[in-house]
Amino acid sequence: MSEALIPPALGPADLGPDSTPVAYEVGGPENAVAYVTLNRPEYRNAQNSVMTYSLDAAFRRAVDDAAVKVVVLRANGKHFSAGHDIGTPERDFDAFYDNVATLHWDHTDRSGADQRLAREIEVYMGMCRRWRDIPKPVIAQVHGACIAGGLMLAWVCDFIVASDDAFFSDPVARMGIPGVEYFAHAFVLGPRRAKEILFTGERFTAAQAADWGMVNHVVPRDELAAKVDAIAEKMVTMPMQGLFLSKKAVNICEDQMGLRNSMDSVFGWHHYAHSANAEAGGDSLGGMDAKSMKSAAQQGG
Repeated sequence: MSEALIPPALGPADLGPDSTPVAYEVGGPENAVAYVTLNRPEYRNAQNSVMTYSLDAAFRRAVDDAAVKVVVLRANGKHFSAGHDIGTPERDFDAFYDNVATLHWDHTDRSGADQRLAREIEVYMGMCRRWRDIPKPVIAQVHGACIAGGLMLAWVCDFIVASDDAFFSDPVARMGIPGVEYFAHAFVLGPRRAKEILFTGERFTAAQAADWGMVNHVVPRDELAAKVDAIAEKMVTMPMQGLFLSKKAVNICEDQMGLRNSMDSVFGWHHYAHSANAEAGGDSLGGMDAKSMKSAAQQGG
């Protein structure tokens, strides 16, 4: 159990332009754009559960606000997100939070594989699926690093607009694990590119991501916010029903092509890997932490 003082997750009423670990404000024409900002820059916006539940509160606030028609997910600091929190003083995998994405038992009074599965069904897979179904368009505004769990946040969005200094990777195979929990790799990258980035753990650039169809637009860093705002302003002119039903239609098509079922299957293999690691060495992450993952990436891939 971490000895750090971990703040409580924010509720919708607690959010503001400077709140942490998630900030919230509205703007654009008639305040029709909600800006949800990852605001844990001192840890490269690594996602602990406080951030996850605060992010959910921000999305709920945007959905409940009838004036909001478009949501922008962005980040403060040098990076969009370094992924799941696997090494900061505020890592809170062992803390209890009321489930909101799934109806499941508390993971904190379980052990081993049951503890990991119960938590990840809620905090990773459940939350991402909940956010993918937000009935309003969501644009990811990505700069700097978007790694592993950061990909999950970007992939649940409807658009991804990246700065030319953005880079992406899913190096989780270094842990002996087949990618992050929300396994959309083959759908957003295509099967061969998905295998390449998983098998090598290498970073890929925003330009490559656009060429492969994962990213909609790449612009210079100082033009990123303006590009996102321009897209959002076009969407704001559309009727809300048209936006919602169009989003629903495309998501249905993805699911008919196998996205949801594929993700369920890979999630099982993901947890097999956690358990195999724990059985072999006592550590479900295969002995890797944030420092060793960063070092491995710098040394070759």
